Amino acid sequence: MIFIVVKFPVKPEYADSWLSHVDAFTKATRAEPGNLWFEWSRSVEEPDTYVLVEAFQDDAGEAHVNSDHFRAAMGTMRPLVQRAPQIVSTTIEGANGWSKLGELGLD
Repeated sequence: MIFIVVKFPVKPEYADSWLSHVDAFTKATRAEPGNLWFEWSRSVEEPDTYVLVEAFQDDAGEAHVNSDHFRAAMGTMRPLVQRAPQIVSTTIEGANGWSKLGELGLD
């Protein structure tokens, strides 16, 4: 599984409307074959920062970054961010989704 987390430092004037700007990209990516999840969150400590958590099956990452909607999204996002987003991207061998947090002792 390819697991990616990206922090987007959005210009303050676009922070409240960010999700509407990336809506088409979000919907298109979620519809891609091999997409496991694509979820946006807003930072509690830095309200102008959005965090994207996404995952793909091992063979789906290249198609994602080469898609028309990915290229279009980069053009849409570029003028809305303060600086280059920060990314962590890794492959987790043998994983295919979320695991249960056992420390809470819940089923």
